[in-house]
Amino acid sequence: MAYQDDFLDLPGRPAKPRSEGVTHVIDTGLTLSQAEGMLETAGDYIDIVKLGWGSAYVTGNLDEKVALYRHMGADVVLGGTFWEICHGQGRLEDWRRFVDRLGLETVEVSDGALDIPHPEKLEAITALSADFRVLSEVGSKDNEVIIAPFRWVEMITAELEAGSWKVITEARESGTAGIYRGDGEVRMGLIEEIAVKVPVGKLLFEAPQKAQQVWFIENFGPNVNLGNIPPADVVSLETLRVGLRADTMG
Repeated sequence: MAYQDDFLDLPGRPAKPRSEGVTHVIDTGLTLSQAEGMLETAGDYIDIVKLGWGSAYVTGNLDEKVALYRHMGADVVLGGTFWEICHGQGRLEDWRRFVDRLGLETVEVSDGALDIPHPEKLEAITALSADFRVLSEVGSKDNEVIIAPFRWVEMITAELEAGSWKVITEARESGTAGIYRGDGEVRMGLIEEIAVKVPVGKLLFEAPQKAQQVWFIENFGPNVNLGNIPPADVVSLETLRVGLRADTMG
């Protein structure tokens, strides 16, 4: 890690490429200069950049941005919502050509916005895992949809068995759905039940809010996988991970 010196006793953090302690950042439409600035300051701490929702489809500097992220050692993935839209319109072959043109190595498969039969989603994961590293996502973007904890476990387990590298637990970019209540509070009982049945290292918890990041670090350690991190919060998250902030000093 690119810390300034080595005189402090800090929790160990694996070097890139990481399979644990992953920081997954959401790019909601950064300019190329903003992306460069983020990478200059925090590139060593960023593992995956998600081009949120369908933003890749309307981004003018897409090829340059993808090349920049990959050059700086960050994997790039399109938002799962974009996959859902292409699925709904019967355009998955075009989606695949788009992914191949960009040279992406990781893809996301989700069903948080559209009602996709789970067996169909599992088939897609299995097919894509032959050529890509697959992130799949469980949970609804609609806060009125309540999924029983045992069903979360069933779906996560099935998606890992189908070939997912890690399963993302839904929270939206606001942190107010899925594994959180509408006010952003962690559904602690849900997370605890999932963590009893599924290896935590195989999960990527969306945690866009600071209080959510603190909760996961306190409960699962500095190398918990966290996602949907806003670009401006990457350095802040790293300080939380290693105890350089009052919230996690203990």
